[in-house]
Amino acid sequence: MGKLEANKELSFDFDFLDKLVVGIGEVSQITGIPTRQIRYWEEKGIVGSLTEEEGKNRRYDYENIKKMLLIKELMDEGYTLDASAEKVKKRMEMIEETLNKLKNGNK
Repeated sequence: MGKLEANKELSFDFDFLDKLVVGIGEVSQITGIPTRQIRYWEEKGIVGSLTEEEGKNRRYDYENIKKMLLIKELMDEGYTLDASAEKVKKRMEMIEETLNKLKNGNK
């Protein structure tokens, strides 16, 4: 696989992940995190849904699903919710910086 082909595949993944939006029920099934817990994390500002109006179905993007999985993993290891959220926030910032460098061709 040439470098151009690899870049093309990578950009497809970014495009796909940018468009990925999943309802709260599916997120709960995928992650094993109860919907009640997801709502609580959202109320605390740890994750965010793409739903702006009250009463509408909550929908989550890839970034927030990834956050939930990382938080769940840390909590399973014994971290508190707040400590997990802080660690994940820092980790997500590092990941975002790295992805931006990749997207921009290491400029």
